[in-house]
Amino acid sequence: MKKAVVLLSGGIDSATSLYYAKDKGYTSEALIFDYGQRHKKEILFAERLAKLNSIKYLIIKIDLPWARSSLTRKSLKVPKKRKLYQKSIPNTYVSGRNIIFLSYAFSYAQSRRIDNVIIGAHMQDYSGYPDCRNNFLRSFQNSCRMGISNNKIKLLAPLINMNKTDILKMALKLGVPLKSTWSCYCPSPGPCGNCDSCRYRAKAFNNLGLKDPAF
Repeated sequence: MKKAVVLLSGGIDSATSLYYAKDKGYTSEALIFDYGQRHKKEILFAERLAKLNSIKYLIIKIDLPWARSSLTRKSLKVPKKRKLYQKSIPNTYVSGRNIIFLSYAFSYAQSRRIDNVIIGAHMQDYSGYPDCRNNFLRSFQNSCRMGISNNKIKLLAPLINMNKTDILKMALKLGVPLKSTWSCYCPSPGPCGNCDSCRYRAKAFNNLGLKDPAF
């Protein structure tokens, strides 16, 4: 039986990764992280996705008081209406976040005798986030294999060469319940429509001539 640990945040990317695993015949378990993000609503959506698929999941609470990110600090504003496709690192970047998340995932995978870790990183993120780049992910996998007793654990990033429109196409094909996903970076009752994440999502739906069920 193929097994996988999926990093599940509640957004379209991680939801698509979860449904990709399901489509490929993996029995999945999910890790959901509460790292002090101001947009905690994403945790509720991640839980919803896990429950919809009747999979085992854990919510892992970690504290990153040093993070200089608008996702965790009220004193910093989430950037809105930024020029899309900028290569500069936005202040929504949380330093080392994927390194931390993946370390938990590899530890969990080894303990649970699971040989695959799945992350929803993709090319549209790695223009700004260094820990979403393919070379980082490959290097991290190799480092973990040298640092733990199970040297067979694979790090899978099925979306890595896709942009948001490609991912949305895959999500539709796999039957991802898009209404049960949350992308907005802002701590608001509904999507703000202006942060980077909302705008990339909106552009993908517009490219496909579709209405976003989140609105």
